[in-house]
Amino acid sequence: MVPIETSPAHSLSHVRVVLVGTTHPGNIGSAARAMKTMGLTRLVLVAPRAFPHPEAEALASGAADLLAAAQVCATLEDAIGDATLAIAFSARHRDLSLPELDVRGAAALAVAEAQRGEVALVFGTESVGLSNEALLKCQRRAWIPTSDAYGSLNLAAAVQVAAYELNVAASQGVGRRSTEEDFEAASLDDVEALYVHLEQNLIQSGFLDPAQPRRLMERLRRLFGRARLEREEVNILRGILTAWDGLGRRRRR
Repeated sequence: MVPIETSPAHSLSHVRVVLVGTTHPGNIGSAARAMKTMGLTRLVLVAPRAFPHPEAEALASGAADLLAAAQVCATLEDAIGDATLAIAFSARHRDLSLPELDVRGAAALAVAEAQRGEVALVFGTESVGLSNEALLKCQRRAWIPTSDAYGSLNLAAAVQVAAYELNVAASQGVGRRSTEEDFEAASLDDVEALYVHLEQNLIQSGFLDPAQPRRLMERLRRLFGRARLEREEVNILRGILTAWDGLGRRRRR
């Protein structure tokens, strides 16, 4: 009997596909079909232009249940806040210092993380993909190897490739974790609260000028994103910031 923590169905049940700002409803339906063929069932839509829509239902072709159960969110934060790992899919290299993986490596990482927490695979709009701001909400950037002559993938095709690699990784036990990796990862909501607290502290201390572009916060997001913080680590950092907050108040009296 396969242990539940390493079974393909268990791993994939903790993976959601997040489509941000989808403009063509047909792509939503095609993405749902691509997901269902590979055992993925959780579809999350962030501010879609048109949903529900007959074209989405027509192109889902047997995956209407995924559309019916799809979660619609107003913001990316709402879509990924309870996840412990968010992987952004983007064909373009960005100067953001996010750790980068090809789709196969990303699938192995996602399957490993799904054994202990929630994973979000994030895809952007058909025309421009994900914004830099959206990318910085994630901890990893994934890319799909394509021909140098033409590297533009349709959104649903990109979802299909990612879903296939996830299915293979889960079925073959790729990404199985060791007992040394058993820790409680911080949720993205927890990490986001840390960023807010840290920014407030930096402004109050005078280290960060709120009137200037906040390049510093982008770099700090990249730093902690690479580290993959544990819940206890976030609590420690928040405790340190709280102590500094109190010190600053006493000094101002």
